[in-house]
Amino acid sequence: MTTFVLIAAAMLVAACAWVLVPLLRHRHDASIDRESSNLAILRDQRAELEADLGNGVVSAEQYETARAELDRRVLEETRVAQATPATPVRSGAWTAATIGALMPVAAAILYILLGTPSALSPNAARAAASGEAGEHATSAEQIEAMIGRVKEKLAADPNDLEGWVVLARTYYVTQRPNEAAAAFERAVTLAPEDADLLADYADTLGVVQGRSLEGKPSEIVERALKANPNHWKANALAGTIAFERKQYAKAVAHWERTKAAVPPGSPVAQSIDGSIAEARQLGGLDPASATPPPAPPIVASVVPAAPPAAAATGGTKVSGRVSLAPMLAAGVSPEDPVYVFARPADGSRMPLALMKKQVKDLPFAFTLDDSMAMSPSAKLSDHGQVVVGARVSRTGSPMPQSGDLEGLSPPVKLGESGLALVIDRRLP
Repeated sequence: MTTFVLIAAAMLVAACAWVLVPLLRHRHDASIDRESSNLAILRDQRAELEADLGNGVVSAEQYETARAELDRRVLEETRVAQATPATPVRSGAWTAATIGALMPVAAAILYILLGTPSALSPNAARAAASGEAGEHATSAEQIEAMIGRVKEKLAADPNDLEGWVVLARTYYVTQRPNEAAAAFERAVTLAPEDADLLADYADTLGVVQGRSLEGKPSEIVERALKANPNHWKANALAGTIAFERKQYAKAVAHWERTKAAVPPGSPVAQSIDGSIAEARQLGGLDPASATPPPAPPIVASVVPAAPPAAAATGGTKVSGRVSLAPMLAAGVSPEDPVYVFARPADGSRMPLALMKKQVKDLPFAFTLDDSMAMSPSAKLSDHGQVVVGARVSRTGSPMPQSGDLEGLSPPVKLGESGLALVIDRRLP
């Protein structure tokens, strides 16, 4: 920005000089030229008069009279020349001052109207230098624009179920649970037997209530199970409710149904195994064979999850290893969450799959597949190319925030393995 301002100021000074110097000099030179011309004429006339006297054309008396007249005119011209410069100079100075003041103002107005004033801000300069800051800003603007378009569509057609679902899930992943709950409520009014929507609605209300599923969320989970007794997310939420109520046998039953619906050996399945083991231990139930060590119980998800897909194959997942650049290691805490995600390579900012670790786990290997999808309508396997990223969140939110640390891959084909992700930059 400083360089631009200096160059612009230099150009403006040059332009003013180009206009003002000739203006002032012209006024001064005009008065000098006029005075010189008049005096030269009078000198010529006196020379002619003296020649006429020498040639006898005029008498001595006539010569004295004519010479006196010429002397008078020379004296008058000299007096006029001495008296008149002040007026033109003041006029020229006034005109020059006016133009000198107006030119910078006019230039600034034209730049505001026709140029890019926002490029002078420090944030814009940093964005241009990093090549990424603008991307996140644009992402937020694009999301808000999309929300605006969906709301306009719903205003014209309040019974558009798909529109309400899109609006609800967009609000959720952008950390606006209250607005998401209102949109889900409208959606389940239009589709009261849709187990997917009921489960997502209960999950959202749980977040609004401080991650408590008691009360209305519990009633909605029961409605979801009535619509589909084997619904994976409804059973996961029902198991959480039972566990919090210390109904451990019921929790195990619900979680066993959830486990049956997810790919064997997936991170979700391993988490469920840990939760089942803890419920069995606390409830004094017979331990299942080959049960993994206890893990914290399943809780309402941070983001809306999707129904599990079939076991991922090499062509429906991406994998690799995440590390943190040494120059950024001093600014993080071991407990800070690390999100690894994949999003479409076409520019959409909505993650297709998401997993969570902590800084203390770095470096670590990762695999993203359909079991980690965030929405039933947006799965990893639906896209041929994706961008894979890893982010250290300073606030705990999976959405990018200023101050987060991030690393992104170039677009890669689905099925790619051996990716080396390095978290190497800070978001502005």
